[in-house]
Amino acid sequence: MSIKNIRLEVMQFLEKNVDSFVEQYLIPVEKIWQPSDFLPNSEGENFFEEVKELREIAKELPYDFWVTLVGDTITEEALPTYESWLMDVEGVDQIENGGNGWSKWIRQWTGEENRHGDLLNKYLYLSGRVNMREIEMTTQHLINDGFDIGTGTDPYKNFVYTSFQELATYVSHNRVAQIAKKFGDNKLSKMCKMIAGDEMRHHHAYSEFVTRIFQVDPSEMMLAFQYMMKQKIVMPAHFLRESGQKISTAFEQFSDSAQRIGVYTANDYVDIMQKLITKWEIDKVSNLTDEAEKARDYLMKLPARMARISERLVIPAEGHIFKWVEPARL
Repeated sequence: MSIKNIRLEVMQFLEKNVDSFVEQYLIPVEKIWQPSDFLPNSEGENFFEEVKELREIAKELPYDFWVTLVGDTITEEALPTYESWLMDVEGVDQIENGGNGWSKWIRQWTGEENRHGDLLNKYLYLSGRVNMREIEMTTQHLINDGFDIGTGTDPYKNFVYTSFQELATYVSHNRVAQIAKKFGDNKLSKMCKMIAGDEMRHHHAYSEFVTRIFQVDPSEMMLAFQYMMKQKIVMPAHFLRESGQKISTAFEQFSDSAQRIGVYTANDYVDIMQKLITKWEIDKVSNLTDEAEKARDYLMKLPARMARISERLVIPAEGHIFKWVEPARL
């Protein structure tokens, strides 16, 4: 049997439990928070006073913070790209009889994630501190450009990616929440905390999928994990660009801003890698082929090696001035 067919068989085996995954890791629409729960009530008599208060508090937040918040928002807004990518994964069927269990999971996961961009976008719009048209053009470019995260249609590699990425977005939104609170913006802090909570829940789901695969196909799952760590996890917005610029030109500058204020750093990347190694008990996985044993050895040594490399990284002290966030507005 080919590797592709084995992957399909494993996905079909796991699909039997998709309904329980949905119940455990996702929240019904009527029960989960919605963006309007945290924003000024446009139907209320105090709407303009609430917006004025939001704008006054927003004045205290520093430049790199705004760049990072905008980049996070654009990343969340590019959700159509992520849904279409996941729908192409081996074992996901969105056509037959209205779609299988995996397509149901992806649609409901997408529904939860979609709220994040809605909330942050409306906050940015009301804040008056950013150039919304430039942000909107960047978002459209990012969706137009798509992305290539190196997973192909392989579910094993894709679930390693989503396990890592959901934890990375948790770290990023949680740190933004902490910084917002430090500067007195308690409402923005609460918004980002709620988003971070969703991301952590989704991380638990995707990492559970990997745990289940390790139980039934350990060697191939180990090789897929090694492959993703060797090529490095690229962020969903790695093709980020400003208007009139070439693809990917803004991502490194955005990353530098996030590193400068400590929202997401090279150390966080290494820390997430170590967390996944620990979570999946890589040191205890049994019944591995010789090739998978070598992959395990590589993975166990990798965090320490990456930590040494991250220590040598130098972040520019002076940040790039983005079209999204014009200093004159701040």
